[in-house]
Amino acid sequence: MSESTRRDVDLPPPLMTSEPGSFARYTILERKPKIVQQVIESNNYPLDIVQALEALHEEIGSRPMQGLREQTPDAAFWNRGLAKYEGKTWLEVPWYFAETVFYRRLLEAVRYFQPGPWEGHDPFGKRKREQEALAVAQLAESWGQLAGVEPGMAFEILLHSCLWGNRADLSYHAVAAQARGGLVAGEERHHLLIDHTDAARELLTSGLRRVTFVNDNAGMELLSDLALTDFLLVQGWAQEVVFHLKDRPFFVSDAMPEDVRSLVASLQAVPDAAMRELVSRLHEHLAVQRLILKDDAPSESSGQRFWTSPLMFREMPPRLRTELPSSDLVILKGDANYRRLLDDRHWPHTTRLEDVTGYFPAPFLTLRTLKAEIMVGLQPGQAETLAAEDPEWLINGKRGIIQLVAGPEAPLRPDETRDVRRET
Repeated sequence: MSESTRRDVDLPPPLMTSEPGSFARYTILERKPKIVQQVIESNNYPLDIVQALEALHEEIGSRPMQGLREQTPDAAFWNRGLAKYEGKTWLEVPWYFAETVFYRRLLEAVRYFQPGPWEGHDPFGKRKREQEALAVAQLAESWGQLAGVEPGMAFEILLHSCLWGNRADLSYHAVAAQARGGLVAGEERHHLLIDHTDAARELLTSGLRRVTFVNDNAGMELLSDLALTDFLLVQGWAQEVVFHLKDRPFFVSDAMPEDVRSLVASLQAVPDAAMRELVSRLHEHLAVQRLILKDDAPSESSGQRFWTSPLMFREMPPRLRTELPSSDLVILKGDANYRRLLDDRHWPHTTRLEDVTGYFPAPFLTLRTLKAEIMVGLQPGQAETLAAEDPEWLINGKRGIIQLVAGPEAPLRPDETRDVRRET
């Protein structure tokens, strides 16, 4: 048996849309049709595009999954994946695969890749801009909180804002409604199931050459990512920051490079002097490439880009496996990245994250609010206690994790601090 086959055999089963009563099944039955309807309502699409969207809506509810019909470099990649589930409905396949197929099929329906008036038009753009305006206004109200705050505490405020900003997910309104704008201090720290804030601070204050973000949502969360980035660069805790963004609309609110540029432009309109200084620094970081925006390169063999694919992190292409080790720390944002880190599978809650992610090529910090039925790194009995207190603890976005995996040594306890710098 090959090593890759052995790894597959050892993996637990994936989260499936076929699981009765699961959040995966609810997502396909309820959330995805609502997203289709919101896209129709938010865009002035012609009748034929509306009909294509309505056909996708109907297929999700009652028909087998269909392949891509348009001629694009990545179509064969997606259709090969779908061929493995030929004749299966949307409620009979792995959850993450179903979600990614949905967004790719939606882009086909709205002609995102086809020449014409709708080429490159973000079907979620209107909602992104609305949240962006709200996020900028809320940050402007609270930005003065950082004046005079010592760097260690400022870092904690910004890091926790990066975490809880992940609640502002336009694909999941019930969680997004909980999102708080502006800066978040420590009043929600008791909702952290794993909290390596102090260990992350210790690593960063040692001075890192490159920090890489694998970003998640635009709007409020992206604004928090930019604020933390500015802090790291100004303090000299990082010499360079890289953002890995999506090259196309994905999961409704996932950030693309144009979302970064739009957000910085929105910040520029704020009259507050301190905010203008932040905008000026962000422009400078971008101009001299202390902040580098990347949106992934297509695979030479398939034409598909990794960040918007159904592939898990252990399946990342050689170019990323070569690039990421050049970072001293990779910050993985949000729930989808956490799911990909764990292969979107039913791991026992007491599984060590380090044991699952030994394949990952760099030290990483995962910032995630819980919005999926997947979680590792808990103490024995902790999941059962949480379930008794709150049956929806895994999916309602109330709780979060800040978890650092910095090397092969023994894992940190949920609240432990120690020297996490890599040995040289």
